[in-house]
Amino acid sequence: FTNPNVFIRSLATRGSLGGLSEKIIEIVDVMRVADFDMILVETVGVGQSEVEIAGLADTTIVVVVPESGDEVQTLKSGIMEIADIFVVNKSDREGADHLRQNLNKLMSHPKPGGWNVPVIKCAATKNEGIEDIIREISNHQHSASFDEKKTYLLTEKAYRLIQQKRMKNIHKRDISDALSKVATDPGFNLYQFADQFNN
Repeated sequence: FTNPNVFIRSLATRGSLGGLSEKIIEIVDVMRVADFDMILVETVGVGQSEVEIAGLADTTIVVVVPESGDEVQTLKSGIMEIADIFVVNKSDREGADHLRQNLNKLMSHPKPGGWNVPVIKCAATKNEGIEDIIREISNHQHSASFDEKKTYLLTEKAYRLIQQKRMKNIHKRDISDALSKVATDPGFNLYQFADQFNN
């Protein structure tokens, strides 16, 4: 962070369920205009965040470490599908080769467009494997798979922007206040109640 060519900005999610700031699309576009070589968006790494970042990032990198409990069976449940590149960090530690082999086996089938998801060993503190990661990011962004992903990315971004605009005047406090007045009424129907906020 002391490098004058690196800009780091922490963003609060402000209750956004996906673990990403509601304004992340706009913020990334501002960064693009600022002509940075590369923009990295780091998620909290759990839950729904991985799925949401896949709808924002040109290339989605999933970073795992040997001893963190990131067993392959756990990884299957969501992030296997969204990874364009896997990075096994702390690769100088025990179990790194085993984890890489298991990931390579699971990623043996190419993604749409023929992209084979690489699994790269890296030791960030030793500056090992960083060039390999940069090379694979470039390879991905020049692949047929990346061309296919572009429409998906634009669709996801447009959906989020439309969703934000439609929801801008709806606040949980107002919903809670309205519910407190009618929730115990006989015949209360949640779907009919929600419909009043769709108009």
